[in-house]
Amino acid sequence: MNELIQFFTNISTGMRSSLILCGLFLFLLLESGIPFSRKAYNKVRHGVLNITFTIITLIVNLIGAFGILAAVRFNEANNTGLLNIIDLPIWIYVLVGLALMDLIGAWLIHWLEHKIRWMWKLHIIHHSDQNVDVTTGLRHHPGENILRLTFTTLAVLITGASFGLVMMYQTISVFFAHLSHANIYLPRLFERVLSYVIVTPNFHKVHHHYVQPFTDSNYGNIFSIWDYCFGTVTKFDDIDDLIYGVDTHMDPDENSSLTNLLLIPFQPYRPPINKKIIEKP
Repeated sequence: MNELIQFFTNISTGMRSSLILCGLFLFLLLESGIPFSRKAYNKVRHGVLNITFTIITLIVNLIGAFGILAAVRFNEANNTGLLNIIDLPIWIYVLVGLALMDLIGAWLIHWLEHKIRWMWKLHIIHHSDQNVDVTTGLRHHPGENILRLTFTTLAVLITGASFGLVMMYQTISVFFAHLSHANIYLPRLFERVLSYVIVTPNFHKVHHHYVQPFTDSNYGNIFSIWDYCFGTVTKFDDIDDLIYGVDTHMDPDENSSLTNLLLIPFQPYRPPINKKIIEKP
């Protein structure tokens, strides 16, 4: 485990980018071979639109990286953070650190985005995708990226995570963003068992159902345990009947226009149209 931390401490930007791209291409291949949904759509156009959001937010991510690094340096200089209160065995340090950063840096901000109107208007861009696949995990408004980077920095300050652990968390987080949105089929029993601990594609698909409050559940990024802890897990009777999107923005012309998607946060708020009774586990 020490060697793994050391690897991520010394990982270069090129190596980390290569790992992330390899993960993306792996799931693209799996989507072609073992798709969950065989719905026909223009995958190239869809993928280019979603990847464009990542390109647009490169500057935001670069600035955010400096903030995260500053938080790591602050903790190192002052020996602050929950993980530095007592000496922990390295494997506990890693597991607890990853879990806490996932809670604060991913689950919490995701939950808030569904509860606070102006945050939701930023997050709608992600939910407006009516063809959820691996590239959907890249579809985030620049304003939302600022929020997520802010909470990641907050997670680093609270936990006191080392630079190596932060790099490990961010790499695993991106991998799970690919996995949870990937349009791939996994054996139902196998996936159901996994979903009690980690976020699987079918667990997250419910979150992308177009009708609220299904949308307002299953917030997890890496660990599904946080949804079970806070009672935000929702089951769907037949996962094959899911309809992706969000009921207030179901016009394909709106959802495929980069300009419109960037402007949605500045447009008038649209309240939910449909609500259904949800089944709690």
